[in-house]
Amino acid sequence: MKIRILIALFGLVPFILSAQPNVEMADGMRSNGKIYVVVGVILIIFAGITFYLIRLDRKLKKIEKQLDI
Repeated sequence: MKIRILIALFGLVPFILSAQPNVEMADGMRSNGKIYVVVGVILIIFAGITFYLIRLDRKLKKIEKQLDI
């Protein structure tokens, strides 16, 4: 059931993004090439958070195994 909801949400993303109006700031950043810097920084932050959460999950699993003994 959850997978169907995710598929539906991701299927709607193109329609949601196409409904966004043209923003002058975004057009200016795109023409100057700065938008790639913004996207890069966002991706680095997202990758860092993902790495931190995976590491935290592994540590918690290890502690849970030690407490079960």
